[in-house]
Amino acid sequence: MNSPRLLRIATRKSQLALWQAKRVASLLEGEGYQSELVPMSTTGDRQTQWNLSQKGGKGLFTKELEDALLNGDVDLAVHSAKDMPTQSPRGLSLSAFVEREDPRDVLVVKVGIEIPRVMATGSPRRQAQVKNRFPNCQWIELRGNVETRLRKIAEQDQADGTILAAAGLARLGLTEFPGLKFTPLPVSEMVPAAGQGAIAIQARSGDSDNYQCLGNSVTQREVGIERKVLESQGGGCQIALGVCICHNELHFFEKSAGYLSFACKEMSETEIVYKINDFVK
Repeated sequence: MNSPRLLRIATRKSQLALWQAKRVASLLEGEGYQSELVPMSTTGDRQTQWNLSQKGGKGLFTKELEDALLNGDVDLAVHSAKDMPTQSPRGLSLSAFVEREDPRDVLVVKVGIEIPRVMATGSPRRQAQVKNRFPNCQWIELRGNVETRLRKIAEQDQADGTILAAAGLARLGLTEFPGLKFTPLPVSEMVPAAGQGAIAIQARSGDSDNYQCLGNSVTQREVGIERKVLESQGGGCQIALGVCICHNELHFFEKSAGYLSFACKEMSETEIVYKINDFVK
């Protein structure tokens, strides 16, 4: 990085998004930089009645932050990597992925309920994989921040359970909740979304190299490959697809093709994508 200056960081307003932006701010501070957060509301945050998978959910949580970057109003944008479309708008690049936390999903069910009848998730990926466990379950979508959704289940009986990202729960300190049982799901049983558990840093293309030092080399490779696999399958949150590299093992799920896993430590990105494409055929 060049001479120190104040960097403005665009972020969504949710508690989780702010936690992630503050994490990036602390990394910048370690590089000798000051920063300030610029919280913003996105279309996905405002349209609380929309079914996100039908509306193309990934871009709904990024556009306003990306517009601020393109307009020069901010210097960086911080996102959950799993929310990012596979292509950035012209003029923007993903600079780095911060060291990843637990990529798993967590099954959350009301205490005393063994077989939930109503599960709250709008994710086709999660629905397709949990149907094997709860084949007769009804699916609904509950919107709101993480704690709000947990309260709707535990206190308002709007559903029997849900599925949430382990990293998000941990960052919020919500590893338990009154009246609910949390069960982390192995990636072999519930393949996470591409990039799940990682924080993405986005910048203008001309500045992108300046922030690569904030990334983690292992996370960079893993998430980069996962996103390339997602792109090769026409990725988006509206398709039932999961891909995750965990301990040098790639786990892949696609609704019609099923589940695949293989060791990938010695494989190139191109070889991995080819193997996935051959499996899906």
